[in-house]
Amino acid sequence: MTMLDLSGAQWRTSTRSVGNGNCVEVATVDGRVAVRDSKDRPGPVLVFPAPAWAAFVTGIDVVRPG
Repeated sequence: MTMLDLSGAQWRTSTRSVGNGNCVEVATVDGRVAVRDSKDRPGPVLVFPAPAWAAFVTGIDVVRPG
């Protein structure tokens, strides 16, 4: 396992986030996509190859309650 330096990562949230802190943040680092919980910024980070992240995002279905 290699360590990824996230110290210079520019984290961003979705433009659809309502600003209540219940979201994830993503950053592109060295051609990979890092994902973290906005409520636990110093916590664990998931890192995906960019093509895997693109496939995941493409396959998301948005379901609204109610």
